[in-house]
Amino acid sequence: MARAEVRSAARRAEASTIFEVLARGGYVADGLVHILIGVFTVVVAFGGDGATDQPGAFRAIAGAPLGFVVLWVAAIALAALGVWEILDGVLVPRGSRPRKWGARVTEWGKAAVFLALATIAAAVAIGARPDPDESVQDASRGLLDVPGGPWVLGLIGAGIGVSGIVFGIIGIRRRFLEGFTLPEGRAGITVTGLAVAGYVAKGVALVTVGVLLVVASVKTEADDAGGLDAALDGLTTLSYGPAVCAAIGIGLIAYGVFLVLSARFRRL
Repeated sequence: MARAEVRSAARRAEASTIFEVLARGGYVADGLVHILIGVFTVVVAFGGDGATDQPGAFRAIAGAPLGFVVLWVAAIALAALGVWEILDGVLVPRGSRPRKWGARVTEWGKAAVFLALATIAAAVAIGARPDPDESVQDASRGLLDVPGGPWVLGLIGAGIGVSGIVFGIIGIRRRFLEGFTLPEGRAGITVTGLAVAGYVAKGVALVTVGVLLVVASVKTEADDAGGLDAALDGLTTLSYGPAVCAAIGIGLIAYGVFLVLSARFRRL
């Protein structure tokens, strides 16, 4: 199929009202997941117990009445949003090759995240119990066993840490506003404030995960690695860790509310 035909097919797909509604629903699903993770994070900060990661949030949904129905709806919406981001990558405006491909990689990276979330939601809906911390530790153990593996693991950790810093910068500089049409007055200010707090909180969480992986690579000990759940558990053992953990949780709740509102105000 010629390039022009691919772009034309992508435009026709994005012109579908049903497809757009499903894609916007993906933001609602992603927002609900972040809100639940934020709530669990605050609970953990005050000494409670909870799984502060995406599978934990999906398991909480599964435990609610008709939760499996909600999970399948979330999986479909997240998958639709992932496909929408793939098409956005195809439809990147013409320009210099580096800039065009940089934009495509960004869109397709977001697509991979949404499709992964859709897969996790569907897996939990059919009874699976994925454990991100165990998966990260197994993958880290495999890397540490090969020549140069610790360097690769350290670079992955550094990359996640850098992405966290970028998240924080996007929030502080309010670059997320480029894709939004916000209302005037107090409503717009509220949405912006939620986004800033959320981006910074998620950035701190990603930096914490990155630090865990870098520490694991330096100590060559896979058990020191882990996902967000392990990172926040480790954070609570520090002097001011519970307070930082609670702040991250509140910020993730704000980010989740912002994502839900994105379904209304984001330009697709």
